[in-house]
Order: sequence, then structure tokens, then C-alpha cells
Amino acid sequence: MPQIQLPTDRPFSPYPILNLGFRIFFSAAGVFAVLTMLLWMFVSTGKIAVDVTSLNPLYWHGHEMLYGYTIAVIAGFLLTAVKTWTGVMMPYGYRLLGIFMCWVVARLSWMLSVTGLGSPNFWFALAAAGDLVFMLAMVWVITKAVLTVKQYRQIGIISKLILLTIGQGLCYWGIYSGDMGYVHIGIYLGLYLIIALVLTIGRRVVPFFIERGLSFDSSEDVQVKNSTFLDVLSLATFLVFMIADIFYPNKFLLSISALSVAVVNTARLLGWYHHGIWKKPLLWSLYLAFVGMCSSFILFAVQPWFNFSHSIAVHALALSGVGMMTLSMMNRVSLGHTGRSIHKPSKAVSLMFMLMILVFVFRVIMPLIMMEYYIVWLMLAQKSWILCFALFCIIYIPLLSKPRPDGLFG
Repeated sequence: MPQIQLPTDRPFSPYPILNLGFRIFFSAAGVFAVLTMLLWMFVSTGKIAVDVTSLNPLYWHGHEMLYGYTIAVIAGFLLTAVKTWTGVMMPYGYRLLGIFMCWVVARLSWMLSVTGLGSPNFWFALAAAGDLVFMLAMVWVITKAVLTVKQYRQIGIISKLILLTIGQGLCYWGIYSGDMGYVHIGIYLGLYLIIALVLTIGRRVVPFFIERGLSFDSSEDVQVKNSTFLDVLSLATFLVFMIADIFYPNKFLLSISALSVAVVNTARLLGWYHHGIWKKPLLWSLYLAFVGMCSSFILFAVQPWFNFSHSIAVHALALSGVGMMTLSMMNRVSLGHTGRSIHKPSKAVSLMFMLMILVFVFRVIMPLIMMEYYIVWLMLAQKSWILCFALFCIIYIPLLSKPRPDGLFG
């Protein structure tokens, strides 16, 4: 893992929030996470009706959680991290604003599609234009930076972004053709590609952060165990699982592949473990995100045999591998790249992570135990999610909107 480079004072942007991608995209992702869940609460309780001739309400929710919220976090992370990895300056100032506004246009269009104002087809057309231009712009600037310095090992990340763009396109084609099968494939492909991205980037950052975070407060140099064999096996078994769950619904293959992913990643987690992580919320949150993913794959493995809802396993994976992982990374990057100490986060950070754990408990565990109260658990999960990201916005948007205290660009 390359060392984090100090930002330079040469570039200039009109507002600090446009200095680097993480600032504006993390801020927007936090606000959007609150607004879209509030809107979903009204949709899921029947107070607002999605035009089901255009889109199943569940697909509306799934699309915006993945291709709205999560992609914003990924954009913020990669448009910042690629600068560190390659040394090539990423878009800032008005160039960054232009990319961001494509995402905003798409998000507003998706929200307006359920309000009854105007034609849903018009809003979906506008959303499609915004989303696809946004995705292509992000792929272009990242690919250009990687190829400039010939860092070909980053091609795996670029390929996943390209496939995510294809998944996005499948969703829109399904909407316009009226074939929800394409939307289904596009959403599940999006989720599993994002999890594959988490497994890829997580292998780089989680052990590195654990070693650095624990060595900072210790006289000893903390080292964790990594295995290239397990890294490769993790992605290979996950690929089989993804194909089985989306394209080849054979319960034997699904169970074997899901269990294999769980076992391989549990072995990785055992190598990364150090008791010191429990003293640092920015470390234990990352670790628990991986624990949650391992648990999710176990749920996928047993679901065909115990006949509980497939949606429970999907939400378990999404809440741990996307929800907790993105929340933890946004906290860490927001502090580190604004020149603040990652070793002394706000005390409210632990509360934020506890709220995300409650979302997992209410949305995944409690329905498995007492399904008859499903609506109650769903409402509690939604409210916990909203409180979690409202807290993120309160803590971090002021920091993301201000210049670095050291006066440097970043």
C-alpha cells in the first residue's frame, strides 16, 4: 500500500468542498442517504405510489441505494484515492462540479419519478442521461490516470466500474422495454460488483489500516497476516456465487459457493485480527463489516434449505458490505484527507456505527426470529439508518466544507 502523499498547495478551486472528490460526494451521499430513506418510508407504507407500470417499487429502492448512494461514495473514494495511488491530479473545482452535477440530475429525476409530477418516462430519460454520463466520466478520468503511470494492477478496479456502468444500462433498458428481468439483473449485478470491489479494495486497506492504526499507539510494529492464495480464492469463489445467484439458480451450487466465500473470508479475517482494534472505532467498524459479510454468505448458503426470504440475505450483505463499510471509510477518509487526526475521531462516531449495527439487527436478525413483526422491524431499521446518516452529516459536512487547518490543498 503506497504511503499517503501530502497534498500540494498549487491547485485552486473556488470552494473547499470542490477541492477533491471525497468532499462533495461524501457530503452528498450522507444527505441523499437520509432523503432517499425518508422517501422509501413513505413508498413502503403506501403513502406514495411508484408507477409500477414503469418500475417495481422494490427495484426503485434497490437502484437508488446502489447506483445512487453507494456509487457516490465509490466516486468520492476513488477520485481521491487514485490521486494517492498514481500521483496524477484528479478533477477538482468546476471539472469536479460538472461530474457531480450529472449525479445530482439523476438523483433528483429518480425522486421526481415517484411524485406524480410530469411523466415518469421523462424523469427516467433524464436520469439515464445523468447517470450514464456520470459513470462514463468517472471511468474515463480514473482510467486515464492509471494508464498515464502504467499502474496496470488497477485494471481490476476499472473493469468493475465498466461492468457497473453496464449494470446501470441494463436497469434503464429494463425500464424502457418494460422487462423487469433486465432491471433485476442490473440491480443484483450492481450489488455483487460493489461487493467484489469491497473485497478487492478491502484487502488493500483493512490490513494496512489495522497495522498503521495500532502501531501508532504502540512501541511495537504491529503486523497482520495476508495470503495471496486466499485473496485470489476469495474473488474466485465469489464469482461462482454471483453467477449462481443471478444467472443459474441451482440451490446446491449456490449453497456450496456461498459457504466457500464465507470460509475463505473468515480465514482472511482471522489473519487480520488483533485485539487492539476494539479500542479504535475506525478499525473495529471495518472489521465488523467483513464479519457481517461472512455471516451474510452463510445466510445465502442456508436460505434455500430453510425457506426464509432471499431478501434477508441480500440485505445482510448490503448492510454490512455496503452500509457499514462505506460509513467507516467515509469517516476515515474525511478526517485524514482534511488534515485531521484519524486516531481521535469524534465520540459520536461510535454511536454512528452502533446505529448501523442496529439497522442490521432490525432488518436482518429480528425478521429471522419474529417475522410476524416484520413491518415494525422494517420501520425501526429505516429510522436507525436515517439517524445514523443524519449524525454523519452533522459531524462531517462542516469539516468537508472548510479548508484544511494546515492550509494545504486537499
